[in-house]
Amino acid sequence: MAEAVLVIACGALAREIEAIRRIRGWEHLRLQCLDASLHNRPERIPGRLREAIRRNRDAYGRIFVAYADCGTAGGIDAVLAEEGVERLDGAHCYEFFAGSERFARLAAAEPGTFYLTDFLARHFDRFVIEPLGLDRHPRLRDAYFGNYRKLVYLSQAGDGELLAAAENAAAKLKLDFEHVHTGYGDLETALAAQSSQRAIPVRVSTRRHPARSEVTPSGHPARSEAESQDLPGEATKRDSATPPRFARNDNEQAASI
Repeated sequence: MAEAVLVIACGALAREIEAIRRIRGWEHLRLQCLDASLHNRPERIPGRLREAIRRNRDAYGRIFVAYADCGTAGGIDAVLAEEGVERLDGAHCYEFFAGSERFARLAAAEPGTFYLTDFLARHFDRFVIEPLGLDRHPRLRDAYFGNYRKLVYLSQAGDGELLAAAENAAAKLKLDFEHVHTGYGDLETALAAQSSQRAIPVRVSTRRHPARSEVTPSGHPARSEAESQDLPGEATKRDSATPPRFARNDNEQAASI
């Protein structure tokens, strides 16, 4: 029987990881999720990961972290290097779903791009429109999205309803629309490597991590603590524009820890 593997993941990835596990028949892969709303306070993610790893270390022969850097400015990498645990490669979920090379091409082709995944297409109003107040004050659209030109939907499941939802999101934001089907990308590849129990060295990113005060998890200039909405209104054309931080708890979490 295969050794049990614990995946500690962002709650925004719960549905995708469960789908991969079901399709592959990985009964030995177990999932616990941190609250997706931690993206509002990325400085808390490394500590929560450390707590989860240490709480579960004796119960599992292998632990894997399904997070990218996620705006922690290398904080996750520092914790995982100390704990001897590997994570997903990349800066954010858009990169590991699309693959680093393809995401770089997308970002270079139009820096003013707003990205959606299946999760964000499914919860667009809840995590974008409502937190920004666009449902109440639609005139704020230009203040928040005036520097964006395109919405790119990076789809995982190939769901027609989600495609329609993403197209509707682009229409709401008055952005050009592009659909790129990525499938599960490097998320599935990384989980397959862990599930097969191949010995894989711990990956510590060598990329330069911006100081936490410089950027937010979504890749935009950080605001002061006094500002309640750390969202993408001030993004410029040079930004690789990504969705705003998660503002509420995600009901797709498999096992909140």
